[in-house]
Amino acid sequence: MAKNSTFSSTVPDTAWLGRGRHLGPEPEQDVRRNLIALKAAGVLDDFLDLAPADAARSTVLHPRDESADPGPSARRLFEARWRVADDVMVRAQLTTYDPEARRKEGEGVTWVLAAEAERAWDMRWASPATMFWPDSDRIAWDHDRVPDLRLRTVNHLPKDDDELRHRLRDCTRQSWFIHVVVHEAMTPDALGQRPVSAFLPPSLRHRVVEHRGTPEQAQIADFAMKRELNVRMPRGGAVVLPTVPQNPDYDAERFTVRTVFLDGSEPTELLDRIKEFAALARPLPTDAERALTRLRQGWHLLTPDEELVHAQGMVTKYAEALEAMTNSRDLYREAAEAAQAALAEASGGDGVPRLPLPRPGKTDGSPLNALTKAFGRFRDPNK
Repeated sequence: MAKNSTFSSTVPDTAWLGRGRHLGPEPEQDVRRNLIALKAAGVLDDFLDLAPADAARSTVLHPRDESADPGPSARRLFEARWRVADDVMVRAQLTTYDPEARRKEGEGVTWVLAAEAERAWDMRWASPATMFWPDSDRIAWDHDRVPDLRLRTVNHLPKDDDELRHRLRDCTRQSWFIHVVVHEAMTPDALGQRPVSAFLPPSLRHRVVEHRGTPEQAQIADFAMKRELNVRMPRGGAVVLPTVPQNPDYDAERFTVRTVFLDGSEPTELLDRIKEFAALARPLPTDAERALTRLRQGWHLLTPDEELVHAQGMVTKYAEALEAMTNSRDLYREAAEAAQAALAEASGGDGVPRLPLPRPGKTDGSPLNALTKAFGRFRDPNK
C-alpha cells in the first residue's frame, strides 16, 4: 500500500503547483527552447536558467532560507516571469530532478513547477506548464509521477482488480493532479475519445488526469472505488476522485455526474464539477510546500525596480555591518589602552612588576593585590 502523504497546510489561492515526469532524452533542452521562443514572442518578460550550484552561490546577493535549497538531486532550475490580465505579475520556478530509480527504464526526469501570481489565481489564465514545456504531444513532459498516467489524453483503467485498486490509492495519495474517472456506456467513436480536459480552461487543463473505464468495467470500477475511496462509479457517468486525506467539503454525491455523453460535445455538467473541485481548499504536500518556499525565498529573476530595492537594502546591511565592526574596533582599542595603563601602574612604567617589602599585619600590598586592584579599575567603568 502506498504511504500516506503528510500535509501541514493548504495551497494558497494565488499559487499553481504541478509535479510530473519527462520521459524524453533532453528535458532541459526542451525547456530552454520553449522559454527562448516565448520571450522572443513577447509572452514572457524574462527567464533565467541556473545550475543548482549557481543558485547556491548567489546566496550572498539573494539571501535564501535553507528550506529554499532545491536539494542534491536537482539538475536544473529555471525561472520565468510574465504578466496576465490587468498587468498581474506571475513568477514561476521549474526544477528538474534526477530519477529516484536510475536503473529503472522509463523512469524519466522528475520536474516540479511552482507559480504564484500577485492576486488569486484565475483558471482562465495561461497554464504555467506551457510557459516551460512545449504544448505538443510529441514532447513527453506530461506524465504523472504515478506510472502509466499522462495529462492531455485518456488513460484506461487497469483490467485487473488489484492493479485498479493500487492505482486508485496512488492517484489519491501521491499525485498533485485532479483525477477524474469517466465510464464509457458504449465504445465511443473518434470524437468521443477526445479527452474531457480539452474543454477545460487553460490553467486547469494541465492539472487534470482523465481515466476511462470500458463498458465491461462498470462493475469492477464501481466496486474498487467504493472499497478504496467510498465513492461510486455510475454506469455511463463520471466522478471526481477525492484526495487523501479528504477535504471535509468534498461530497461524493456532489462530485458525481450520472450521465456523460462522449460524442464530442462539451460535457458541461462534468466540467462544472471539475472547476468546483479545483476551487476547494487543497492540502499542501511537504514537497509542494518546499517548492513554494523556494519560489518565494529563493527567487533570482528580479525586475529593475526590485534590483534597485534589493541593492538599497544590501547597502543598508553593509553599512550596519561596517558600523558594528568600527564600534568593535574602538572598544578593543579602549580595552587595550586600559590594560596597558593598568600594567604600567602596577609595574612602575618599565613593564617589570614592583615587589614591595612585606608589611606586618597588612596583606593588601602584595604584588598580586596590586595587579588585582589595577585591573579592577579597568573592569569598573566608573573608574
